Amino acid sequence: MRMKPVAVAALSLAVAFSPVLNSPVFAKTQVEATLNDEQAKAIVYSIYVMAYPMVLMDISAAVSTNVAEPAGVAAPVNQFANLAAFPDASFDTVVRPNADTLYSSLTYDVSKEPLIVSVPASNGRFYLFQMMDEWSDVYASPGSRTTGDDAYTFAIVGPGWQGKLPDGVRGYESPTAEGWVVGRVETRGSADYDAVHAFQAGLKAVPLSAWGTDYVPPKGAVDAARDMSSPVGQIEKLDGPAFFQRFAELMKKNPPHSNDDSAVDLMGRIGLVPGNSYDPTAQPKAVQDAIAEAPAKVLPFIQKTWVRSGELVNGWRINLTGIGSYGSDYMHRAGVAFGGLAANKPVDAVYPSAFVDADGNPFDSSKDYVLHFDKGAAPPARAFWSVTLYNQDQFFAKNPIDRYSLGSNSALKENADGSIDIYIQRESPGKDRQANWLPAPESGHFSLTMRIYWPELSVLSGTWSPPPVERAHN
Repeated sequence: MRMKPVAVAALSLAVAFSPVLNSPVFAKTQVEATLNDEQAKAIVYSIYVMAYPMVLMDISAAVSTNVAEPAGVAAPVNQFANLAAFPDASFDTVVRPNADTLYSSLTYDVSKEPLIVSVPASNGRFYLFQMMDEWSDVYASPGSRTTGDDAYTFAIVGPGWQGKLPDGVRGYESPTAEGWVVGRVETRGSADYDAVHAFQAGLKAVPLSAWGTDYVPPKGAVDAARDMSSPVGQIEKLDGPAFFQRFAELMKKNPPHSNDDSAVDLMGRIGLVPGNSYDPTAQPKAVQDAIAEAPAKVLPFIQKTWVRSGELVNGWRINLTGIGSYGSDYMHRAGVAFGGLAANKPVDAVYPSAFVDADGNPFDSSKDYVLHFDKGAAPPARAFWSVTLYNQDQFFAKNPIDRYSLGSNSALKENADGSIDIYIQRESPGKDRQANWLPAPESGHFSLTMRIYWPELSVLSGTWSPPPVERAHN
C-alpha cells in the first residue's frame, strides 16, 4: 500500500527507456577530496532528505508486490490489488490508512512499455486514482473530480516513450519508470462492500503489447526471505551506506526531476551520479563519516517535519499548499512520506491532523475528548468527510467495536440544535452516544486525521477550519 502530465523535458528524452548511466545530463564529476567534516555533513544530510521518499516507496513496493497473485493490498507489479474490506488494527503496511474508502493499489513498472488501465463507470460513486512517481510526487489524479464518473481508459507511459496508443486512450507520462497508483473508492460502511467490489472487479491493467487480447497476467515471484514488516520501520533500520547504495540503484530507472539540478550538483560533490552505482567506502573519510551518521542525524528532523507541517489552526495542522506536488521542497516531501505516504493534492483531499487538544496538550488515551461541530459547520466536502484516529505508531488503534473512523457516511446522531459531537475516549460514552463514539487506544498517545474529499473552496482558501478538540467535562 508514482507522474507529471507535462511535455517531455530534455532530461526525459535523454533517459528514454534505458538507464541514465551514459546520459550527458548526469556526466560523472570529480568527488571533492577537500570537503571538511561540516561541508560533507551538510551535503550528505541534504541528499538523505531528498532520497528518503524514493527509498521508502521502493521498500513499500517490495513489501506490497511480494506475492504470486493479488491478495488484499498486495499484488505483483503491474497488477491491481483490491482491498475487499477496511484495514483493521493489524494493518501496518502504509501509515495512517483510512477506513472510509476501499483501496485499489497498482505498483507499476513501465520501463519496457506503457501500461493501459481501464476503469469502469462509477455510477455517481466518488472515486480517485492518485498517480505518483517514484519520488512520491503526484502527477495525475483521474477520477470523479477530474475525469467524471463514466468509464475511462488511460495509459501510463514512461519517461521519453515515443509510440502510438490505441484510439481513445489518454496517456499520462510518468517522470519515472516505476511508480504507484492508489485508488480510493467511496465506501459507506461494510454494507456497501458488494457494490464497491463490483467496481473493483472492472479495473484492468494490460501492457500495451497485449491490448486487445485475452491477457492473463503472469504469476509474481515470491521472496520468502523478504522482510515484510512496516516499511517505515525498515527504513529506520537501514544504515547510511546501504541507504545511499539503494538510492543510487533506484536512480538508474528513476531519474531526478528537471527541477532537481541543484540537488544533482550536490550529489556530484560526494561522487554520487544518477545512473551509476555508488560505493560509499570509496569516498573521502569526511563523506564516509557523514553517510554513516546520516540516519541518526536526519530521521528525527524528517519525523518532526511531519508533526509540525502546515499551519496550526485550533490544534490542527493543515496543509493547503506544497503537498502531493513538492517541487524542490525535499524536507516537506520527506515529512509527508514518513507520516502520510500517498497524501493527495489539496484540491483532491485535505488532511487536517491533530496531535494535541485545545489546550496544546498531547492527546492521552486515559482522558476523554469531544470534537464539536456547530449546526451547518461540518467539514465542507463535495464528496464526503471523515475523522480517523491513530495510535502512537500511526496505525489503527485496537478497540472493542472495531471502529477507526467517523464522518458524513456514518450514522451520526445530531444534537437537538442540529450540531454534532464526536466523543473520543477509551470507554464507551453510553448507549445514547455510541453512534458518535470514536474509540481511543488502550494506552499511550494518539492522533487524529480529518479527510475532506473534493473540498469546497472555503476549505482550500482557509476560510473554514476544523474546531478544536476539547477535553470532555463529564
